[in-house]
Amino acid sequence: KSGDANKIRAALDEVRLAGKTAGAPSVAPLVALLERGMNAPLTEAAIDTLGDLEAQPASQAIAEYMQHRTARVRQSAVKALAKTKGPAAVRGLVRGLSDQDAMVRGFAASALGQLKAKTAVPDLFLALDHRINEAAASIGMLCDAADCEKLGARIGKIPFDVVSSGVEQALFRSDVPDDTKIKLVGRIRELGTREANKYLSDTAKKWPAKGSARIKQALDQAVQATGGGS
Repeated sequence: KSGDANKIRAALDEVRLAGKTAGAPSVAPLVALLERGMNAPLTEAAIDTLGDLEAQPASQAIAEYMQHRTARVRQSAVKALAKTKGPAAVRGLVRGLSDQDAMVRGFAASALGQLKAKTAVPDLFLALDHRINEAAASIGMLCDAADCEKLGARIGKIPFDVVSSGVEQALFRSDVPDDTKIKLVGRIRELGTREANKYLSDTAKKWPAKGSARIKQALDQAVQATGGGS
């Protein structure tokens, strides 16, 4: 509350060192600082501190800074929202998908997957189609059967190393139906390339011993079918 930048920064350092439990009483004063406004370096430090405290009540205040003019502040905000979580964080991260800064866009896309923000899947598809590559893996973490197949439909249309990051997430999820996984394997098989063959071979080797025998059979058959790919 002093208004002295050096004292505020020292206090922020103390709060961070105190940890989540001991630092919890500082959340409300820090949110008040953000709402009042400070210079960019102090704003970054306050946002970083709230992120370290994993303080969900701060998500709304932090999300407001996703519209800040300074990219570094927005970068701090998007990283903090991944830690503070909650509906306000998800809304802020979705906003970050259309940010001018590539780091903000990429981190927002990854964070939405980590937060299991299933409501953000349509936004992630839009981001993927606008070449935010990190969106693919998050879609693979979150997609239902229909959305997983929509991801599969992009095989051959966007770089394989991008779409395969999402396909891999979907293939190893226990809640995705086998029929959907077999369709994904079939899409990759249709490429017939060496890159596809290597991916299928690597996936077959990693397939769990207790995993679905149907998927393992589909992978083995796809490896054989793409063995002569170019």
